[in-house]
Amino acid sequence: MKGNTFGSLTREPRSGEKKPGLYLHIPFCRSKCSYCSFISYPCAGVPPEDYLKALLLQIERMAEDEWVRPRTFETLFIGGGTPTIYRAEQLDRLIGTTLAAYRFVPSPEITVESNPNTVNLSILQTLRAAGVNRLSIGVQSFSDDLLRAIGRTHSAGQAREAFRTARRAGFDNINLDLMFGLPGQTVRDFEASLQQALALGPEHLALYELMLEEGSLLTQKVQQGQVTLPSEDESADMSSLAEGLLPAAGYERYEVSNFAGPGRECRHNINYWENGDYLGLGAGAVSCLSGLRIRNLEEVEGFVRRMNQGEWPYLEGECLSLESRFRETVILGLRMTRGVSLSGLEERFALTPEGYYGKTIQNLQAAGLLEITDQVMRLTSRGFPLANQVLAQLV
Repeated sequence: MKGNTFGSLTREPRSGEKKPGLYLHIPFCRSKCSYCSFISYPCAGVPPEDYLKALLLQIERMAEDEWVRPRTFETLFIGGGTPTIYRAEQLDRLIGTTLAAYRFVPSPEITVESNPNTVNLSILQTLRAAGVNRLSIGVQSFSDDLLRAIGRTHSAGQAREAFRTARRAGFDNINLDLMFGLPGQTVRDFEASLQQALALGPEHLALYELMLEEGSLLTQKVQQGQVTLPSEDESADMSSLAEGLLPAAGYERYEVSNFAGPGRECRHNINYWENGDYLGLGAGAVSCLSGLRIRNLEEVEGFVRRMNQGEWPYLEGECLSLESRFRETVILGLRMTRGVSLSGLEERFALTPEGYYGKTIQNLQAAGLLEITDQVMRLTSRGFPLANQVLAQLV
C-alpha cells in the first residue's frame, strides 16, 4: 500500500491497553432524516457494490498492517447509515471476511444497526447465522405523525414488526433507539412511545434528545421559524419520565442516554466511553490506537478511488498528547453512571483530576454536581441532568 500506515508511526501496542473495538461504516440510507448530521447519503435504489468492495479491501489490507496485526478485538460494530440496506449475502460476506481477517476474543459482541423498513426474516436469519448477536433498530418514535415530521420512512407498525421478526430470527439482545424533544412532541407522546417499547421487551434502550446539528435540514427549518421544538422544560420532563419508568421496568441507566437490562450494556460503546482503542474502517470512520487518531475520507467516491489505487484513504491524523487523552477519558467516563476510576487515570496518564483541574473540580463538588468517593469520580444525581454543562467545564 502507498502512503503512511499505522505501523510506520510506531511499532508496538502500549502495554496495559484493553482490547480494542472494530467499527465498519456503511454510509447509505433509504433517505436522509431531517435531523441527521452523520456521514450518510440517501440511496433510494440499490446501494453501490463498489463501496462494499472497497471496504472489503480496507478490511483485508489493514488486517496485515503491523500496528493492527498483533491486536485482539473485543467487539465488532457495523453501523451507519443503515447497514441493512445491503442484501443479506453481501452482509454475510462482509462479516465473514472481517471475522476471518482479525483476531477476536471468544464470543465477541457483534452488533449491526438497522432500520425497521430494511429488515425481513431472511436477512435477520442470515445475520444471526453469520455470528451477529446484537441488533440495534432505529425506531425513534412509535408515533407515525412524529416519524413523518423528522423524515423517517418507516411506520410505527413496521417498527413493531421488525422487532418481532428479529425475535423469530433468534435475536435475544435487541436495542431500540428512541428520541425525545422532537418537533411537536409532548410529554404524553414520549410516554406513549416508551410504553410501546417496554411492551416489546427489548434488552436495551437508547434514548437520545434531539440536538440541532449545524447544516441539517431540521436546523434550517427551526431557524426559519417553520418548525417549533419543545421547550427545555418539556424536554427535561421527558428525560425525567424515562428516569422514572425504566428502572421500574428493570432497566438500569448506565450512561447518559442508555438503559439496559442486567448484563446487556453495549460493550462496544462502553469501550468508547472509557476512551479505549478502536479501529474504524470505511468512509468517514475514525480510528484511535494508542493515542494515534486517524480519520478516513468522508466522500464515498474518494474512498473507493483511493482503495482501488492501492492508497490509504486517510483524510487526517494526529498524535494526541497525554493531557488530551486524559481530558477525553475524564469527559467520556463521566457520561457513565459508574464514573471514572481515579487510580485508573493515574495509572494510564500519571495525572489526577484534582491536580489537573484544580479549583474547577472543587467548585463542581461544592455545587453538588460532582462527587469523589472510594477513588471514583462521578456526576451526582443533581449533576447528571446537567451533564453537558458540567463536562463543558472540563474540556
